[in-house]
Amino acid sequence: MKADMTLNERFTGCLLGGAVGDALGAPVEFLSREEILARFGPQGIHEYAPAYGGLGRITDDTQMTLFTAEGLLRSWVRGELKGITHYPSIICHAYLRWLLTQGEQSAAEMQGIMADSIEQTPGWLFRHPELHHRRAPGNTCLSALRTQARFGDMAENHSKGCGGVMRVAPIGLFGAMTGHKTAVFELGCEAAALTHGHPTGQHAAGALAVMIQVLAGGRPMRQALEVAKALLEVTEGAHETRHAIEQAESLAANDTPPHEAITALGQGWVAEEALAISIYSALVAKDFRHGVMLAVNHDGDSDSTGAITGNLLGVMHGVKTIPQEWLEPLELRGVITEIAEDLVNFHRWDIDDDGEDQDWVWEKYPGY
Repeated sequence: MKADMTLNERFTGCLLGGAVGDALGAPVEFLSREEILARFGPQGIHEYAPAYGGLGRITDDTQMTLFTAEGLLRSWVRGELKGITHYPSIICHAYLRWLLTQGEQSAAEMQGIMADSIEQTPGWLFRHPELHHRRAPGNTCLSALRTQARFGDMAENHSKGCGGVMRVAPIGLFGAMTGHKTAVFELGCEAAALTHGHPTGQHAAGALAVMIQVLAGGRPMRQALEVAKALLEVTEGAHETRHAIEQAESLAANDTPPHEAITALGQGWVAEEALAISIYSALVAKDFRHGVMLAVNHDGDSDSTGAITGNLLGVMHGVKTIPQEWLEPLELRGVITEIAEDLVNFHRWDIDDDGEDQDWVWEKYPGY
């Protein structure tokens, strides 16, 4: 990574990189590697193909990533202006707004609260009509959020699907500005636990969040991995996630052909496999394009592994390394860029009593 890279380059690289990987993988999410190669040729998919009615369309992965970022910012605003906040609860509230964009509703006990909230303080993100589309949302995320009776309730299921880890990159970016590594790891776990009850689904999310935090600070991938593994080592029941990371490192260090290495790591439908495939792809990548292509051209959850790999490579190498032909048609590119910039700048907002930014910040990110 360039020593002189700005935070803006890293943060926008992370979120746009994730969205690009998501959009590249979306058309092949439910195809085998054999089917991908038969359709797109020996190098696999390497440019956007039609999905969800267009080119460069994002999926639920990027939608939920954006709502994670919004939840973080709204929680910070609440803490600054109200003197009290609880990040998992406000992130949960953000996910329930995402659920409404999918045409779904949460448990009956929540309906009055959510209806009042959307009517009075919808915030900026919810108002974008492009987000109000279903893009193959994960069943676990939908079912867990449907049954939410109180903000911040942990999911009562045993799923370790990748729907928890795929959306937590903003927690690492936010933590690069505000948090200690342990706190970032724990918040990543807590955010995933809102929908995924299996410890591995949570620990993989915590590991990715803290890796993004370390990389956003300009540290090398090697250090990010060591920090994540050290936290997993002292976390009860985290051996499955740590083992998956170590397997990815081992395969990246030898001469195993990439498609064989990725097959050995799994298909990415579950959290530790998605994380491992993404770490492997980032470690062996010659550049952003190469790494993301590795991450999407396999049997399994191509959009999620593409998104996580894009997050990692984007924060490592910056937005300028993302191919322009992938960036230019990307759906919601402006929104993604803006929220990444807000994650860089929020700590400078003047929202104290009579602060000059208070009105517009509360309108954009009301603290609920």
